Amino acid sequence: MNVQQVIEKKLRDAFDSVHQEVVNESGMHNVPPGSESHFKVTVVSENFAGQGLVSRHRMINQLLSSELAGPLHALSIQALTPDEWFERGGRVMPSPPCLGGSKADGP
Repeated sequence: MNVQQVIEKKLRDAFDSVHQEVVNESGMHNVPPGSESHFKVTVVSENFAGQGLVSRHRMINQLLSSELAGPLHALSIQALTPDEWFERGGRVMPSPPCLGGSKADGP
């Protein structure tokens, strides 16, 4: 399994999601082609009811701790309750452009 498939499976197994989306955004960053280092995850679940934003992110970060210790460099998280998801009209917020420089730019 590749990194994206591992993330998808772990999220699917941990949360009774109304909606789940895992997007490899590595291509938006200064990494080699085919990299799996930058991801955006959207999880919509009742598991987040009554939880603050930090708690929701901690739940996902703990679940993906081995990936964050290894191949995963950056993780954007959108963790919503079904009510919040439907209030948004089922839209995922876009990721900002990468502000990191090229390795060729030097110090």
